[in-house]
Amino acid sequence: MNQPLAGFAPAPVTARMENHGDHMLKVAMQTGSDLFARVGSMVAYEGFVQYEPNPPAVRQIARDWMTGEGAPLMKCSGDGLLYLADYGANVVVINLDGDGISVNATNLLAFDAHLSWGVERVKGLAKFAGQGLWNTRISGQGWVALTSRGTPIVVDCGGGEDETYVDPDALVAWSPNLKVKGKRSFKAQSLIGRGSGEAYQMAFSGQGIVVVQPSEDSTDRLRIRG
Repeated sequence: MNQPLAGFAPAPVTARMENHGDHMLKVAMQTGSDLFARVGSMVAYEGFVQYEPNPPAVRQIARDWMTGEGAPLMKCSGDGLLYLADYGANVVVINLDGDGISVNATNLLAFDAHLSWGVERVKGLAKFAGQGLWNTRISGQGWVALTSRGTPIVVDCGGGEDETYVDPDALVAWSPNLKVKGKRSFKAQSLIGRGSGEAYQMAFSGQGIVVVQPSEDSTDRLRIRG
């Protein structure tokens, strides 16, 4: 019975965070190297791992989460292997090397607890969306895991003059040093009478990357925030 299932067995640990297949994250847990992870994302673990929902560090940041963009997080600590997933979404692992990334809170799966992080307003979009768009910014030296509804594309903006345009509902993350501005247009649906047809895109320029998923988030990311 074990032979047909051998190909699905856990592989030897090679990094702090790595993919186990396309839809699961494997984290090598060690005492003193805590992890923040989305509440409810644990699917299995080996060894001794403890969980603390809504830890003090998260409560402190949550005071700024008056916009509803905050992701519910739990603190994971201990020794062993931890497996995380989010309803079968693809998992993208990023190793930050002193740089940062701005992440849509709904796409944030896990990150090293020692990283600097917080919620910030995305500049350049207020006139398009009331109070604008809020994201979670993470920076430092460590690991971050994101989710994507399908296999994502990573667009290198390249630092040229051309802008990269993305539907905000398909946006996962981007380099925080990129310049961002909003653009209005009209969707093709307006030609056949479905809805108002008005749409927003986010325009990125500068040196950095943009991560885009092949599925639009069901929530309206550009609604007015209080």
